[in-house]
Amino acid sequence: MRCPYCSQINNRVIDSRLSKDGRMIRRRRECLECGKRFTTYEKLEETLPMVVKRDGRREPFNRDKIISGIRKACQKRPISMTQIEEFVDSLESHFQDQGKKEIESTEIGEMVINTLREWDEVAYVRFASVYRQFKDINEFMTELEEILKARKENTKS
Repeated sequence: MRCPYCSQINNRVIDSRLSKDGRMIRRRRECLECGKRFTTYEKLEETLPMVVKRDGRREPFNRDKIISGIRKACQKRPISMTQIEEFVDSLESHFQDQGKKEIESTEIGEMVINTLREWDEVAYVRFASVYRQFKDINEFMTELEEILKARKENTKS
């Protein structure tokens, strides 16, 4: 590792620590040339699949795009950013574990919509209206009727 102060490559590791989530190693290093200390981070290079859109286009898996869509649906709802980020972490892990080169955008969308249904009905309907491309109020009503029907079935159980 090149020293950020003197650009020499002779250094030694003073301390190594695993991050809380176990996904990264933090290393304190000391340059053997200038004596200054600096920190480096080491993490596994993650290879996420390409996302195949509804129209057939392909684009890289975009964590920020997923978070943005979920945040819009959850705006002014009792869902924390931590909760959203942890969910997207689990999505990334799921798709990495599968080892596929490509995934359908609908697979991501269904996982998001199912999670939002569990978290918050309002966030779920907001996301569903965009994801399922509701064209009129009747489509909203159909979705709301499904939620009410499921709610009644849950109270009977």
